[in-house]
Amino acid sequence: MDWLPLFIVYPVSLYQGAAFPFALLFRYLCNKDSFSIRARYLFLLAGGVALAAASMGPYALLVLTSALGATVLLSTLGPQDVHRWTFFFQMSWQTLCHLGLHYTEYCLQEPPSARLCLALSSLMLLTQRATSLSMDIRDGKAAAAAPGRAGWRERAWEALPRVSYLLFFPGLLGGPLCSFRRFQAGVAGRGRGLGAPGRLAGRLLGLAGLRAAAGLARRAGPGLRRCERAGCVRALWARAARLRLTYYAQWLLDECVLGAAGFAGPAPDADVRALESAHRIAAFARAWNRSTARWLRRLAFRRRGRLAALRTFAFSAWWHGLHPGQVFGFLCWAVMVEADRAIHASARGLLRARPLRLLHRALAWALAQLILAYVLLAVEGRSLAALGPLCGSCNSLFPALYGALLLLLRLASPPPREPPDDAPARARPLLSQRRAPDPLPKGSLCRLPRGAAVPGVEAKRYVKT
Repeated sequence: MDWLPLFIVYPVSLYQGAAFPFALLFRYLCNKDSFSIRARYLFLLAGGVALAAASMGPYALLVLTSALGATVLLSTLGPQDVHRWTFFFQMSWQTLCHLGLHYTEYCLQEPPSARLCLALSSLMLLTQRATSLSMDIRDGKAAAAAPGRAGWRERAWEALPRVSYLLFFPGLLGGPLCSFRRFQAGVAGRGRGLGAPGRLAGRLLGLAGLRAAAGLARRAGPGLRRCERAGCVRALWARAARLRLTYYAQWLLDECVLGAAGFAGPAPDADVRALESAHRIAAFARAWNRSTARWLRRLAFRRRGRLAALRTFAFSAWWHGLHPGQVFGFLCWAVMVEADRAIHASARGLLRARPLRLLHRALAWALAQLILAYVLLAVEGRSLAALGPLCGSCNSLFPALYGALLLLLRLASPPPREPPDDAPARARPLLSQRRAPDPLPKGSLCRLPRGAAVPGVEAKRYVKT
């Protein structure tokens, strides 16, 4: 396997590969008693600053400014205010940075710098960690800032774990969301590693296979601009397969770097089997980038309601940068999730025979995979120029079919019944007319302790016959 072209095509893989031996070195030093906890925090922080400067160049100031501001808020505010102000600061700063990218792409008509894209991707991950820590402080899962008038040196040493968590180099450029509790466990040497060397070799071979499969899928078939009729479906599937394989390979590499440093999670961020075999769009949404999906549910979906899914996907579009393709793709995904729930709820009551259920599952899988491929291409296309050929192809019939079925099911469902205005109200008995409960159950042998009394009954042994 020729690894050099893979790292050239995906520059973030080059920097993650360079960080891998330093992650192993950190794991090795954590086994030494002479390597103190404070030194471990400083090692992770210095590695993060160095990796940001090497990969992002001058745009690393965007990430460092955000980390510094979030650290000040997390180290000074109380549990009641820390999440609100941290969320406001992080999303405001991230939105300003994304607006700068919009100005470069859409107003100046210039291709964005690869270093700027890396900085914005790292900034999005930093927003995840900062808001996750602020929610932990709000919910009492992490210690808040200690009140008092301590000196600036004590304040700085107290803020060291937080700023190290925001900028630690194994998770700076990618990887599943690592909670602050798991981060502290990894620093203390109690974290989860990669496991046996054979498991590491298997993951690296899997990475090579996914990279090769992504390259083959990229060269297969014409694009959406040159396809005709049924060929557009094959082009949609091939291009979406390339993007998904690229995501799987990158997530695997990110998890390897985190695991080498001792910050691996209990479950992989991408369950390829669950994603590729999903016949429910809602199940795919929960399994796709699992740690980010859990973070979104905790941040935006915690207040349930009729618009909870729409609110969550709208916030995801905002977090990704509010490009036209992203807004269209995430809103389409939200509608498809609602349609998927309504269709499967109706089919569950209508299809009783096993062959019909199997046929419905197969058709649902094919339609779900095509709709998710459509959404993925819309999100990755980002611009209106890339969105036009996708919407103009016959592939738009699949989400339109689900949308029409959702509308029909909503119109066919009976509205909730309301009592007529002239219906007599049901009289409730007065308190004096209500029957008091029996002090003792019938047919039971009860012994009351000494000094205990039941209202209206003498305190002694009772045998109900």
